[in-house]
Amino acid sequence: MIMFRAFKFLPLLLSDLGFTRLKQKVKEKHIEMGMENMKEKKSVYSVYIVMVLTLWLIDGGIEGRQVGVLEKLEKPSSGFSKSYNSIYDTSKYGIFQLNNGLALTPQMGWNSWNFFACSISEDLIKETADALVSSGLADLGYVYVNIDDCWSAATRNLKGQLVPDPKTFPSGIKALSDYVHGKGLKLGIYGDAGAFTCKVRPGSLFHETGDAQLFADWGVDYLKYDNCFNLGIDPKKRYPPMRDALNATGRTIFYSICECMTTIADINDKWASHAGPGGWNDPDMLEVGNGGMTYQEYRAHFSIWALMKAPLLIGCDVRNMTAETLEILSNKEVISVNQDSLGVQGRKVYVSGEANCLQVWAGPLSGNRLVVAFWNRCSEAATITARWDVLGLESSTHVSIRDLWQHKEVKENAVASFGAKVDSHDCHVYIFTPKTVAHSES
Repeated sequence: MIMFRAFKFLPLLLSDLGFTRLKQKVKEKHIEMGMENMKEKKSVYSVYIVMVLTLWLIDGGIEGRQVGVLEKLEKPSSGFSKSYNSIYDTSKYGIFQLNNGLALTPQMGWNSWNFFACSISEDLIKETADALVSSGLADLGYVYVNIDDCWSAATRNLKGQLVPDPKTFPSGIKALSDYVHGKGLKLGIYGDAGAFTCKVRPGSLFHETGDAQLFADWGVDYLKYDNCFNLGIDPKKRYPPMRDALNATGRTIFYSICECMTTIADINDKWASHAGPGGWNDPDMLEVGNGGMTYQEYRAHFSIWALMKAPLLIGCDVRNMTAETLEILSNKEVISVNQDSLGVQGRKVYVSGEANCLQVWAGPLSGNRLVVAFWNRCSEAATITARWDVLGLESSTHVSIRDLWQHKEVKENAVASFGAKVDSHDCHVYIFTPKTVAHSES
């Protein structure tokens, strides 16, 4: 059985925030794709975005479309307005997901690419697994240890099989998998639905059956499947063979598909209604701790990823994190937003200021609560205010408000609207709990 999700990376969303490493990653991705028109477009990172699709695999059959969690509500709960369901539309939920009980919350873990690129080895992966455990991050849910591109040798062996690079992974992937599993973690690996990977290692196009079985034999738990050197073949023809091959192995393997396309749309709004338990939109790995951003920008980055129910895949060197980086990545209250059982993706609900740089993002949570983020993308500090109507609340509703970065209640009885001063490029995250609803979760 498979679960499927689709999303596209958002450089436009972050381009005026000073997130230089995020923009650099998009630009580098253009260079690596190996497409005929890439040289002409490689510098146009403001309109070129990565689309990441993910599937979770176990044996079984498709059980039909799931009903959106908000579609199940005939009318909003007490304190919510009639516009609540339309603001947080989940009508497309279940088109891609399969009801097999997997991926009930977004995946969490670490990926090697953002910081190390091709400078990886089995020792690095082991040390990273050790650091995830010793830092306490594994206990918070960061359990996938994902090896990205450059783990394999430059060519297949005489049997046509993928071979780990003998210089950097001399013990092989099976031994590494055993080590990671021994830490209570899961191992991920990288492949490509083309003739070569983005760094010109062997791709899996036309080798899906053998490669999938090899991954399963090695004990791999996660496959990131890229889109480089795809020979111009339709993705709908290239990705299903690996899906079917992974399914045929009988091993539970998380299938993450990457695809690229151009767009200038705010695609969070386009894809938010598709997300939910069993399939999550993915704006790519976290850059927290990698340099090029301020503390406020890192906090905004992590906050918006959590609110959007994006996978939280750490992209820094967790062996050498600063205290500030660990503080951001280990904020239990923000993580709980990302891992909330209701599983409705948050979205942008109101903008103001020059070039819409003052933004309100929000999303429903279990217990009839809301997560609300005030994101200041302007160059100066400013007050951001959210009216109840833009949040889907009745104007007369009394709300208690908790700040998830200050870890305290900041308002006991707010009515009609709430505002706060937010520093430039910073983001405040709140839990709104209508007083007529019991505060069941924090």
